[in-house]
Amino acid sequence: MDHLGYRMKFGVLGPSTNTIVQPDFDDMRPVGVTNHYSRIVIPDMAVDDNEGFMRMVDAISSNTMDAADVLKTCEMQYLVMGMSAVTFWNGKQGAQAYLERIRQRVGVGVTCGSFALEAALNAYGVRRIAFLSPYFPVANAEVRRFFEDCGFTVVRDVCLRRPSPVQIAHTTDRMCRDAIRELDGDDVEAIVQVGTNLSMVRLAAAAELYLDKPVVAINAATYWHALRQVGIHDKIQGLGRLLSHH
Repeated sequence: MDHLGYRMKFGVLGPSTNTIVQPDFDDMRPVGVTNHYSRIVIPDMAVDDNEGFMRMVDAISSNTMDAADVLKTCEMQYLVMGMSAVTFWNGKQGAQAYLERIRQRVGVGVTCGSFALEAALNAYGVRRIAFLSPYFPVANAEVRRFFEDCGFTVVRDVCLRRPSPVQIAHTTDRMCRDAIRELDGDDVEAIVQVGTNLSMVRLAAAAELYLDKPVVAINAATYWHALRQVGIHDKIQGLGRLLSHH
């Protein structure tokens, strides 16, 4: 039994440019659970259109398995995927096939952002959603397709078109607040944020209070899902109703 991770030893995958997932997941970590991070090496490339975004996605996809192999050496008990775009690709069926390839490679259970968000929205019992991302339209179309395949109605979406992978983490609260205002309406039951390098866990928790509806940040949903999948039901305060009530 691991001295510090005596309840669970999580492996975490994230792009090397991602500076948000690691501290977010550590903030949500219960006592007796440890997070062990492996970086998917990608360059901080310029992203200024759909084609540039696809080049970034390809770079992440091509190096994911190598980073996962590194985590196997610490004998992780469960894998948490700290990247999101590739986990939505090709609809629910394509996302499921991708998840299964990762499971077969690592030999343990896996949580990824797309299916974690599906589970979170089902826990809230909502069907009509809107979402924001740091992506470009080509990726928002894939996210929309995934959610619609899962039976949700996507009323609206916003893509922030951030200019590089590192710049996603430089997105301001004001940008995210403006996006939330643009998305909200009486026709929307929940607002979702995707893009794991976009820091929105605390802002989403605050927005739930004044909008009186679920505002689900992908990092909170992903870590919540991983904890519940391994039988850990600790309630964590201050980071949204998903972690504190479900």
